[in-house]
Amino acid sequence: MQRAHAEFLERASWLLRLPLETPTIPVQDEATGCTLWLKLEHLLPSGCTKDRMATSIVAHAIASGEIFPTTVVVEASSGSTSIALAMVCATVGVSFRAYMPKTVSGERVLMIRRLGGEVVLTPADQGMQGALDALVRDTDGEADLYAARQFENPRNVFAHQHSTGPELIRQVDVRLHGFIAGVGTGGTLMGVAHALRDAGYDTVVARAMPTATYLPGGDPEIVGGVPGVVDGMSRLLDPDAVGLDEPVLVPEREALATAREFGHRGLGIGPSSGLNIAAARRLAARLGPGHHVATVLPDRMERYFSTALFDDLAAEL
Repeated sequence: MQRAHAEFLERASWLLRLPLETPTIPVQDEATGCTLWLKLEHLLPSGCTKDRMATSIVAHAIASGEIFPTTVVVEASSGSTSIALAMVCATVGVSFRAYMPKTVSGERVLMIRRLGGEVVLTPADQGMQGALDALVRDTDGEADLYAARQFENPRNVFAHQHSTGPELIRQVDVRLHGFIAGVGTGGTLMGVAHALRDAGYDTVVARAMPTATYLPGGDPEIVGGVPGVVDGMSRLLDPDAVGLDEPVLVPEREALATAREFGHRGLGIGPSSGLNIAAARRLAARLGPGHHVATVLPDRMERYFSTALFDDLAAEL
């Protein structure tokens, strides 16, 4: 028994040593005269920046005695966090259960199940709040359970403050005038912002926010939204702590178009990446020519084949 537990702890220690580093590339934006720096987080093992958070949370919980080999890790998620947690839990040999609204793409559900995770789908009309409520209801009193709590777990911010942010600063190696990212949990934006402030940068840091476009009659045009960007769910977002600038608003259609554009440029990215690039362009236009603006590309396109991102393509089967 002691040997088995020692092996379990060793797997957790190995998990912390994984080289979760991604490159950052410069893109010259002719429209604004600025350089956009894109951190390619979609190249992480599960295809998403959530790998950093999932690794930090699970490894720390094992080291602190909150997760044992018999523990079931649970999370409410729109998909990417659950994919990352399923991968990490499979790596160390613990069970994982995801609570997700039925609006998530089927690709995400299949990925979690292929990684050995269990998926509980909740009513679509209740959104993420319904998934959170179901998790609390179903797990009340369940023994040997660990809730990752991505929207409030400080290890989320910690992961990006001590990995993503310092990597970005080192790789860019010029003064960053702006940094922008969408907010789901708020971990990436807050973590990178703290890293920039820790390094003494007065970088303009802002939140990218998708907005609906409207038809001539005044009704919103439904284009599928930007999965993972959830308004009002984060308990980690603290504008005053890092001096956030005013949000940058991006129409959903523009976010999707930008993701498709960069797909044609060789980057197979999802809608949230399109949102971030479009917002970086808008922030660059606000700052003026000659500035350097950075963002992250959170995940890959494969989990969005059945979503609005691919509505412009007809599959030839």
